[in-house]
Amino acid sequence: MSVDSRAAIATTATAKAAVVAKKKKEVAKAKKDPSSVAAAAKETRTIEQTYQKKTQLEHILLRPDTYVGSVEPLADTAFVHDPSTGRIVRREVTYTPGFYKMYDEIVVNAADNKQRDPDGMDRLDIDVDPALGVVSVTNNGRTVPVVRHKEHGCYVPTLIFGHLLTGSNFDDDVRKTTGGRNGYGAKLANIFSERFAIECLDAERGLRFSQVWRNNMRDAEEPIVVGISSAERRRGDYTKITFRPDFAKLNMTHLDNDAMGLISKRAYDIAGSMASRKGKRLNVYLNGDRIKVHDFRSYLSLFDGIPAPAVYEKIGDDWEVGVGPILDGSGFQQISFVNAIATTKGGGHVDYVANSLVRHLQAAVKRKNRGGKEVKPNQVKNHLAIFVNCLVENPTFDSQTKENLTTKPNAFKKHVLLSDQFVKRVEKCGVVESITQLAKYQEGRALQRKGGTKKSKLSGIVKLDDANCAGTSRSRDCTLIVTEGDSAKSFAMSGLSIVGRDCYGVFPLKGKPLNVRDATHAQIMKNEEIMNLVEIMGLKFNTTYTEENIKTLRYGSLMIMADQDHDGSHIKGLMINFIHHFWPSLLDVRGFLKQFITPIVKCTKGKKSEAFFTLPEYEAWKESTGNDTKGWTIKYYKGLGTSTSSEAKEYFSNLNIHEISFNEIGDDHVSGLDGEMNEEESRDVINTGAGLIEMAFSKSKVEARKWWLSCVKKDTFVDYRKSQKNGINYSDFINRELVLFSQYDNIRSIPHLLDGFKPSQRKVLFACFKKKLKTEIKVAQLAGFIGEHSSYHHGEASLHGTIIGMAQTYCGSNNVNLLYPGGQFGTRRMGGKDHASARYIFTRLEKIARAIFHPDDDPLLNYLNDDGLSIEPEYYMPVIPMVLVNGSEGIGTGWSCTIHNYDPRLVIANIRKMIKGEEPTEMHPYFCGYRGDIIAENGKREGRYVVKGKIKRINATTIIITELPIGKWTQDYKAFLEGMMTGTDKSPSEISDFKENHTDTTVSFTVNASKEIIDSFEEEKEGLHGKFKLSTSISTTNMTAFDKFGKLKTYKSPKEILLEFYRQRKVFYIARKDMLLHKLRAELSILNNKARFVKEVCRGDLIVSNRKQHELLAELVERRYNLSSDEDGANDDGANEVVDVLEDDTPDAELAKGYEYLLGMKIWSLSFERAEELCRQKAEKVEEVKSLEGTSPEQIWLNDLDVIEELLDERDKALGIEENKHKRGKSKVNASVSKKRAKRKQDENEWDSEQSEFESYAESESESDAEDDQSASSASIDSFKCKPLTRADVIAPAKMSIPTAKKGKLASKKSSSKIKAELKPNKEISTGGRGRRIFAPKARAASKGKTAVSLGVSPKYSFKLTKKSPGLRVGCDSRGSDASVVNNVGLERMDDLLIDSDESTEMARYGKLSKSKLKRKFDESESDDSNPSEKKKVLHDESHLIHAQSRLRRGSGKAKPNYAVDGSASECSSESESGIEDESY
Repeated sequence: MSVDSRAAIATTATAKAAVVAKKKKEVAKAKKDPSSVAAAAKETRTIEQTYQKKTQLEHILLRPDTYVGSVEPLADTAFVHDPSTGRIVRREVTYTPGFYKMYDEIVVNAADNKQRDPDGMDRLDIDVDPALGVVSVTNNGRTVPVVRHKEHGCYVPTLIFGHLLTGSNFDDDVRKTTGGRNGYGAKLANIFSERFAIECLDAERGLRFSQVWRNNMRDAEEPIVVGISSAERRRGDYTKITFRPDFAKLNMTHLDNDAMGLISKRAYDIAGSMASRKGKRLNVYLNGDRIKVHDFRSYLSLFDGIPAPAVYEKIGDDWEVGVGPILDGSGFQQISFVNAIATTKGGGHVDYVANSLVRHLQAAVKRKNRGGKEVKPNQVKNHLAIFVNCLVENPTFDSQTKENLTTKPNAFKKHVLLSDQFVKRVEKCGVVESITQLAKYQEGRALQRKGGTKKSKLSGIVKLDDANCAGTSRSRDCTLIVTEGDSAKSFAMSGLSIVGRDCYGVFPLKGKPLNVRDATHAQIMKNEEIMNLVEIMGLKFNTTYTEENIKTLRYGSLMIMADQDHDGSHIKGLMINFIHHFWPSLLDVRGFLKQFITPIVKCTKGKKSEAFFTLPEYEAWKESTGNDTKGWTIKYYKGLGTSTSSEAKEYFSNLNIHEISFNEIGDDHVSGLDGEMNEEESRDVINTGAGLIEMAFSKSKVEARKWWLSCVKKDTFVDYRKSQKNGINYSDFINRELVLFSQYDNIRSIPHLLDGFKPSQRKVLFACFKKKLKTEIKVAQLAGFIGEHSSYHHGEASLHGTIIGMAQTYCGSNNVNLLYPGGQFGTRRMGGKDHASARYIFTRLEKIARAIFHPDDDPLLNYLNDDGLSIEPEYYMPVIPMVLVNGSEGIGTGWSCTIHNYDPRLVIANIRKMIKGEEPTEMHPYFCGYRGDIIAENGKREGRYVVKGKIKRINATTIIITELPIGKWTQDYKAFLEGMMTGTDKSPSEISDFKENHTDTTVSFTVNASKEIIDSFEEEKEGLHGKFKLSTSISTTNMTAFDKFGKLKTYKSPKEILLEFYRQRKVFYIARKDMLLHKLRAELSILNNKARFVKEVCRGDLIVSNRKQHELLAELVERRYNLSSDEDGANDDGANEVVDVLEDDTPDAELAKGYEYLLGMKIWSLSFERAEELCRQKAEKVEEVKSLEGTSPEQIWLNDLDVIEELLDERDKALGIEENKHKRGKSKVNASVSKKRAKRKQDENEWDSEQSEFESYAESESESDAEDDQSASSASIDSFKCKPLTRADVIAPAKMSIPTAKKGKLASKKSSSKIKAELKPNKEISTGGRGRRIFAPKARAASKGKTAVSLGVSPKYSFKLTKKSPGLRVGCDSRGSDASVVNNVGLERMDDLLIDSDESTEMARYGKLSKSKLKRKFDESESDDSNPSEKKKVLHDESHLIHAQSRLRRGSGKAKPNYAVDGSASECSSESESGIEDESY
């Protein structure tokens, strides 16, 4: 540029500055007197001046804020480039938004060219001359075509840079990811420039174009178009725009440092946002220097004042997302770009990312601060810095400034998904911790406001008996006694009559206090007892107490008065935990925390008295006496309520014995548990009192608690004799007293491997066995008996629940209930919670209970002792592992247990395999009566199962739900469906209606919704099951139980449990056999002695009368008669009176007791007849001994398994009878409904009512089989229409499983031959080989002429079913008990199959063919075919039975029957004719 040009520019700038100054003076004058200016203007303005029309260019200059933003200088905080450091910093700047936007439009145009020509454009130059105020932007790549526009008659560059509302972005049908949109863009830069020049080179056309505009685009010079050289052609296309802003219209004087900082920062924006785009890498130059930014992430690292992205992810080719934590929560920050446009205000793209992260982070904070105050989305957002660089197709903005993207997230969220790994990394970058800390800080502030104060009088705490001096100057001397319940408070009040009320207050607890260590803020604030204790004591949160400021409390010490049992120890521990969690410094104040101990056992003998504070201490004393407590009166004190008022006064009179102080926690250090462990173990041991308290009560210390419990020794207890003098350490309390509670908590919460019982269940069974409970008794009465005979020490309601739980049979409860449910014991409608009160329902032992828990095992069990009473055994030893059959769940201390139910028949089958030395088969969870799917998972999720209910769409708008997942109850699911139907404020209703057709044992919901909604449900990821929450997961990874040695062990699989049980049970069978042999041999010896004794007395060889006792006893010894013991059962033959002829201390007393079974016999027994009877009994006993000696323990086990299987069959049949009765009643209703809906057909050979019957059944009966495949379903439906037999009809062999028949399913059977079907004139058909069996659903049809089940008969017999045939009874035994009428069969042949009427009901119920011989056979002479009705009448009167399935044995050589679709059996004379081999059956 020449000197003259520079001078001209300077002169122009000076003139414009003068104009600007003049305008400012006028504005200032108007501000001083606006009314005069307005009045003057109003007087001089004409109509034409008042109502004006502006050109678009004039409007842009007049109202620039609509197009480029404000043209007034704005002071704001913004990111700018600092050339001295090369960093992007946030600082105060003053700039004109309009100028920044016009510059941005040119830069974005250049960036858009990269989208249009990704492989051609690789350079962008931005040159700024602040002295001259000139800005130049140059980019290579495809340029604007230098060609004249035929429609507008000008060159295309002239059109798009010099005419408003022009460009290439108006076709919205084309998906574009450019920044241009409205046709203003570069024209705005032209309008607000004094001079605007465009230069472009079109190598394709060999032309270079240049044109200049002046005076705000009003004056356009003629374009200059010239040819290009070959060198220029090789360099390729480029586009260069140079402009000098009109500083006067922008209220600027020059490009100052702030403007230069923004211009430079925008160049860095382009370099960072375009670095990862497709094609060649774009190099951005600023005033000739290349900006060294390699990618978006390195661009973000240049920022100061905003955290760098700790987590970064690239999603496809178009999106880059970064997240940085703002740990102080000072406020949300974002840096984002859309198609290279800097969206400084964010928009839909930023909101989409932020909202997705906020939802996940809210859940993470909720998990970490479980139960705490819920954090709001804005609180989470304030801890995030979001970075987004994306391409959005056809983006929309709220204004031409394009600072805020208004495109909805729906436009891109389907293909832009944040990965789970990305979200997890965000959770771990410190955001969750900082949010949690903030939440806890706010909660602490709230607690501070709730703290207590020192005052002499308290009101509103009803059960508090306050000390007279509490809250006064003597408060340091006051003690608050916290008692375990109201009865303990009465005990304490009795004792206060000794020490007075001035310095002692009493406050009773309601049960156990809250474990505050992991409690939520809301739980603590809402816990009445915790807040009462804080107020009573005058405690203030977040306060450190010392010997000096403890005087600010209302009480100077706290005494815990709880029972001396395990639960009392837990209450002490919870109170210690409460103080330690909030005010650990109080535990270092000498004498602050105390406990009051009372004896748990008292022994008195005359004036002697011994008191024991722990049971181990009492047991040690008893052993020291040689277990000889004869003469001592022993009294157990289970609670403070057992003590009398006089005893309470006695205890308070000796406070030095009963008041135990805790030592300072700061000096409480231990080297290890009991001081006995190796160096490696002691590294992980918690060796301080404070650490042990946290370990015992913190949820995060589970593994430490497990180790702690595993180290408990048998004789662990606190020696309170020593503590009375020296106090007690917190570590000793935790390790020697609280640990016993934790151990007991596990014992009563987690089952034993061998019997599957918890102690309460074991007590129930023990009491039932002891009472020989064969007749029904009220549950409430049984609970009383259990409490009396098994020392049950807990509440009656809990015991009632245990009894009811052992008798429940609904799906999801017991697979084998040991108690009989006589009444309403609960259903699956409410998960058993709908049971009746214990005083209204009855129970007894089920027959199968004594088969599983065999009485022969009872003498081998180790029975426990409680207060001198023999109670239940340590564990029972059932024949099968009941822990697998009925499962168990429980949560203890450090351990929990979840063992699901398994099929008892499969368990039995596996035990049989192991007895034979075979490997057991794999077992999967099984719940009796459940008809859903239980699907095993593989790979990393092995050991887990997906439990699915049953749901089926039956038409466009209807869905049927016929099964729920295990653990979901009908009533709860109904509430869920009601929620879907009513909807909420945020989500509309999803279903229109639903109907309920379920019973107490079945589920049936019919749900109605629009077709579109159901279609959308099916399109979701998990389909209908997911939408209706019919899919849950269960796991077998937490199968924990006590083993034989009383140690907790986690088993990896049910097979491992079965193997462990098998080993222990096998040893028990060996012991049982030995015990039984010993018993039988002892009984044999007694019988032998009795028989010999009677014979010798009868023969006169032995004289028993008129003799001295010692002589008679001596002769019995001489004759070598065996002495008996009580276990031998020698006195069971009528010697009911005890021979009491000798004193206990005489020398012959033992002999008299041993020979009591002989000398105590009645005189009537001393006869030859009695001797013969004894000899007969002896012979029988000899046979019993031989039989048992010849029976292996394994065979005894197999025999027991046989008995259990028979009883399981009986139980299933009993349930089946009830089920069939229900179905018969329901089928009559359905039949009547079908009659009203369907027209009768005149042809008696067509049973079209069968289809309506089936449809009615499908709608009303929830047991329809939705899982059948299409072919099976269609064939099953067709089988109910007795149509003429064709070649396509399905033929099936006779053998099939009973469950298959019961469910009405089709079952296929392979055979060695193919189907051979041939139509015969009489429609009899011979078949062979392969086919399908067809059964109607559970024998629904009755005597209305409808086929209910395909009948299987011997091949030489054939049935033809007709509508008017009389029915034959099926299921009647010889006593004539009723059962269902299965079919109407027309007997039209001489050789129709007739079966004895005394056939068992069991066989008839399952539709089996009897093996019985034909009771009667008709020939043509007896009953002529011409009179079939007479023959039918005779048969009907005889009540013969027809059974549906053949029970012909394999290899019998008899032909196998086959079934046709219409229920007729084919005629096959032999196997060779049918082509069916015997193995196929």
